[in-house]
Parts: sequence; C-alpha cells; structure tokens
Amino acid sequence: MEKRLLGRTGHSSTVVTFGAIVLGKSELPQKQLDGIVDLAINQYGINHIDIAPGYGNAMEALAPSIPKIRNKIFLGTKTAVKDQKGAWENIQSCLQRLKVSNVDLLQLHGISTMAQLDEVTMKNGALDAIVESRQKGITKWIGITGHGPEAPKVHLEALRRFDFDTIMFPMSPSIWRNEKYQMDSKKLLKHAKTNNVGIQCIKMLARGGWGDSTPDCTTWYDPHRTQDEIDASLWWLLSQPIHTAPSTGEITVLPKILNSAERFYPLTKQEEAQAINRQKTAIKEPRLGIIN
Repeated sequence: MEKRLLGRTGHSSTVVTFGAIVLGKSELPQKQLDGIVDLAINQYGINHIDIAPGYGNAMEALAPSIPKIRNKIFLGTKTAVKDQKGAWENIQSCLQRLKVSNVDLLQLHGISTMAQLDEVTMKNGALDAIVESRQKGITKWIGITGHGPEAPKVHLEALRRFDFDTIMFPMSPSIWRNEKYQMDSKKLLKHAKTNNVGIQCIKMLARGGWGDSTPDCTTWYDPHRTQDEIDASLWWLLSQPIHTAPSTGEITVLPKILNSAERFYPLTKQEEAQAINRQKTAIKEPRLGIIN
C-alpha cells in the first residue's frame, strides 16, 4: 500500500488509516476483533490507527493488540471535551483504556463551527490540555478534527490561531459536488500544504443520508458498498492532495476498502470528473454538506 509523509510529523502513513471505530460498532467476540486488527495491520500493512473515546468500546477492543503492534503504528486519538480540566481527564482516561503511556497524535475532536473553535481555543479551553499533554510527553503532535459543511472554513481559521500539526475533515465525491464546500476545502488544502500540515480525510465513502429510510449500515450516513463504487470514491480521494484517509465504521466494507487501497492508481482529470458524477445523491445529507 502506498505511503505518504504526514506533513511535518515525519511519519509516512499508509494512504488508508485503520479507523478503529469499526471495533466499537461491532458486537463480535474479542478474538474476531483481534482478527480485524490483524487483517488491517499485519496483512495489509496499515501503519496508522485513528481512534476516539466516543467510539463505543473500540479502545477496550484495540488494547489487547497494541503491545504486538505499537512499534509498527502511528497512534492518533482525540478528545471532544471542550474545557481544559475535562479534556485533561478525558485524555488520561484514553491512555488508561488503551493501556498506553503516550500516543503519537492528540486531536481536538469534532470542531465543526466557529463557536466550538472559540470554546476550545479560549483560555482554559481544551487546547490548553492538549498543549500540556505535549509538554509532558503524552503526545508528539497536535491536531484538529471536524465534520459538517463548515469544517474546512473552521479548520483554516484554526490553523491561523494555532500551529496544528494535522487536520482531519470530510471529503468524498458526493461532498465535493457542493461548490462552496469544494472552494473552502481547496483553500484549506493549499494552506495546509504551504505550512506542512498533515491532511487526513474522513467520510471517504459518504454518498448521502438516510432520510426516513431504515439504515442498513452502522454509519450515520449512507456509504458506498460495492467494490466498483468504493474504488471510484477512494481513488478519487487519494488523487487529491491529501495524505491518508481513515476507513469507515461499517465492518462489511472494510475488506473492500483495504483491497481498493492496494490497487490505487492516480486518476486522470476525466476519471475524477466521472467519479464525482457517476452517482447522484439519492437522499441529501446536509450535516455533511451533501446537498445535490
């Protein structure tokens, strides 16, 4: 699997990150969860893991595998708590649940509006707890993540306020059809490249929402499912100036994502356009900016 330098971190991340949320979405026994980690890390060679305390029991499910793979992986986690004291306690809880003393990347989680950004960057906000964590050797790098139609604009402002090492925000062909989102994302990507910021993109398979229909996946959005659709969506994303993309929380598509990542080749501009237009959104998902 191709690897790309994750900005200034110096780590060459596989183009697909193991999204450990998949472990927290499953009710499989621990032995089978261990097998999922083995598939991603040892069989496909993924060397970057994304996890968060809000992903159900994902931390407890991942913890047994960590001693065997820690020297192979770049480990990133997050805190969604907004104040300094609460975020510090949340970070300590993450370490305990993962059974580790440190991580490689610690991120502000779910910063998707300017109001949320103000809250975490103010004095005694969550960012202060993450900076303290770096000073104490708990993390090497500091990042910010977010969802929603304002995320690129918010993250650009975040990079102006603080020298974050990484960003994480949604990108998929369906999201890219939103012209404002596309414009904001291009500004963010340009700024990130200029400042050597690591670029992680989530929601690679997002094609729309559920509306009033009954979800048949564990994701809160409607994802692509067939191998052809996954190839088109993932290859489009990896043809953009990004570094890595966390896999989705739907366990049934994980093997297809891994298979697709191994076969990736950069798309031509014509192929990119085809990927964007190949499947119009059936049900809009405004929470991701999927509006047409």
